[in-house]
Amino acid sequence: MEILEAFKARAKGAKKTIVLPESSDERTLKAAHLVLQEDFAKIILVGKKETLLKRAESLGLDLSRAEFVDSEDSNLLEEFIALFVELRKHKGVDSQKAAELLKNPLYFGVALVKSKRADGMVAGAINATSDVLRASLQIIGKAQDSKIVSSFFIMIVPDCEYGYNGGFVFADCGLCQNPSSEELAYIALDSAKSFQALLGQTPYVGMLSHSTYGSASHTDVDKVVQATQLAKKLNPKLALDGELQLDAAIVPSVGESKAKGSSVAGRANVLVFPDLDSGNIGYKLVQRLAKAQAYGPITQGLSAPVNDLSRGCSAEDIVGVVAITALQAVR
Repeated sequence: MEILEAFKARAKGAKKTIVLPESSDERTLKAAHLVLQEDFAKIILVGKKETLLKRAESLGLDLSRAEFVDSEDSNLLEEFIALFVELRKHKGVDSQKAAELLKNPLYFGVALVKSKRADGMVAGAINATSDVLRASLQIIGKAQDSKIVSSFFIMIVPDCEYGYNGGFVFADCGLCQNPSSEELAYIALDSAKSFQALLGQTPYVGMLSHSTYGSASHTDVDKVVQATQLAKKLNPKLALDGELQLDAAIVPSVGESKAKGSSVAGRANVLVFPDLDSGNIGYKLVQRLAKAQAYGPITQGLSAPVNDLSRGCSAEDIVGVVAITALQAVR
């Protein structure tokens, strides 16, 4: 939890504004209350102010310092309709379609970010990842230097001697189903940047597989080998290696035995999974069995930070993602 507290302390210095569009969800309201109490970000809630304040009072929450914007009755609506039409007219979006979509709090929240009235958005407690991402891509779009939009989890494992004091980035565990070798390479590079920006430490990137240095032969292994080669070519200075089995990546004695001479084996703190199946299973195993805090999926590759939540998240999870989103906005 020390890592999360460090995130909050850093975010407090910047005091970014984060949109929480899922105001009908009790966890979201509680998270807004907690963020405002800790005072490390400003909060915009999308919804009717009077209704939300009454509900907050009934729950014993203080939302008096939040800002409220009603997506169905806002003086910003005409501006956002024009913005949306301009962005999506090549896809046949007209004013009527834009107005219809902007009544959805997800789209309205992303428009607040695009118009720079907010610095980032956190959603997904009651919406599917695909819905959050669709709204983000249609209005915010990819960053200019991004080849792929992907996601990662920040995993904080208690009493753990591996990674950075038990802190890891796991990617991609929430978005890219079966990335190609090229996509996997860019996921690795972006995840290394995210680790350095958020945790402030040198990333050591392990490209995970069921094989270490050719111990198995399969087309799945070939994909990881090719991704490793491309990532090294694109960023020769980055400490990145593969293909590595999980134990070879994080356990020093195993890394020394299986991948002698590797600059990463035994010290990896960024773990890049070969596909979404392994990534999703891996993070949930660590979360449930090791009692780890899992913050994410955090999106990378967008031109402004919009982050998704697991629909099984707690209010405290939302608070953590708000802190991370605020730090991404600083970057």
